[in-house]
Formats: sequence, C-alpha cells, structure tokens
Amino acid sequence: MKSSEQIWRDYHNSLLSFIRRRVGDGHTAEDLLQDVFVKIHSRLDTLSDAERIRSWVYRIAQNTIVDHHRVSKRHEPLPDDIVYEPDDDDEIWRELECCLRPMIEHLPKHYREALLLAELEGAPLKEVAERLGLSLPGAKSRVQRGRAKFKELMLACCQFEFDSRGKPISYASNCGDKPC
Repeated sequence: MKSSEQIWRDYHNSLLSFIRRRVGDGHTAEDLLQDVFVKIHSRLDTLSDAERIRSWVYRIAQNTIVDHHRVSKRHEPLPDDIVYEPDDDDEIWRELECCLRPMIEHLPKHYREALLLAELEGAPLKEVAERLGLSLPGAKSRVQRGRAKFKELMLACCQFEFDSRGKPISYASNCGDKPC
C-alpha cells in the first residue's frame, strides 16, 4: 500500500491538471487539490485494492469537483442530444460507459431497439426505419422518445455538470450502491 506522500508524488501534477480543466481557475484548482489530498489521507485505510489506486484517487477528485460545482452554481439541464464521444483521456465517459448500456436496457423494448440502432450502432434514421418496419417519421419519433426516456433515467440517477459545448465535466450519482 502506498503512503499519502507517495500518492502525492505520483499524482499531484496529473490531478492538478485534471481539476484545473474542470474548474477553469488555477487558484480554485489548487484549493480543491488540497481538499482531495486531505480526503485521500483520511480515507487511505478504506482502499481495499491497491491495484485500483488510480481510479480511487480520481474518483475522490471528481467527487470533490462535483461538490464544488454544486455549492458554487446551479447544475445545467441535461442536453437533449447526449453524444457519446469519449476522448482517450476522458475519465467521466469511461466511468459512465458501464452505466449507459444497463440504463438503455431499462427502456421499453421499442425505444431500446431504436436507441441502440441510432445511437450506439450509428445507423442512419432511414436504416432504423427499415430495420424496425417503421416510416421515417415514425423512426424519428421513436428515437426522440427513446432519448427523452433515457434522459429521464440519467437524471434520476445522476446530477451532471457540463462545459460550454455540452460535454459532461463531472457527475454525482444518486443511485446509492450502483456503479454510477
């Protein structure tokens, strides 16, 4: 098990960059980084798997950022068109990825099928219509309603903070012990 000092040496710079990208202010990022390391130090004994220290450290940082945003300003509404475009270094999408498919699976079958085809497989609406035996307007409507139902599920589970482009920069789960 690493010591708090070793974690500081290993993660200080990358965590500071991670936080700064999400809060935009260097001084605030420094303050939040200090909060993160206080939490790491006080909770180090709760880390059950030393192999997962990186994700544990970043989860603490992310939760600290969410708490900061929650206190400092209102959450913006979830955009109607959630676009799944993760970057290689996009921690939030990697963490949410495990939740998206199970949430889609909770949708009624006709919405689930349309959403899977259009959003996850990237099928054009014309193809969605053909594969589901619908008219083009019917397919558009089904996908839009599926998105709305999916949005309801996401909002019931999580609170999101978005950047100016509508990309999630942080989230907080309301789902208790569920992975998201």
